[in-house]
Amino acid sequence: MAEPKTQITDVDPVTFIEGVEPERKREEAIVLDAMFRRVTGERPKMWGPSIIGYGEYRTTYASGRDVHWLRSGFSPRKAKHSLYLMGGYCDEIAGKRRDELLEKVGKYKTGKSCLYVNKLSDVNMDVLEELLRNDWEAMGRIYPE
Repeated sequence: MAEPKTQITDVDPVTFIEGVEPERKREEAIVLDAMFRRVTGERPKMWGPSIIGYGEYRTTYASGRDVHWLRSGFSPRKAKHSLYLMGGYCDEIAGKRRDELLEKVGKYKTGKSCLYVNKLSDVNMDVLEELLRNDWEAMGRIYPE
């Protein structure tokens, strides 16, 4: 089976953040990194060229595909920040709480396991942190270390 394209790299996440453009995205990436570190208690690692991940887990899908992926993280993209919050999609309890929090967080879009935010001033940061905490706790229940 082929190795996944997105794997842990040796790039220092702080160095990566220092190079994020434009400046507003860089400043917001610093805020997000602090929040993710505070909630997860993890030191980040770079996954591929642009994803900052906190913690990791392994699982095997029903198809037999083995997965090694970050527990949570974000990517400060030019257009939007992509926040990787898998727990709310994998856990019924976390999913219900996630839906309640999304009603309060502000302006965002979602993908399967991502929350997309144009700029941090579009969201309530306390609610965003609670979303991350809810997700992190769910990942701990689903994939204990």
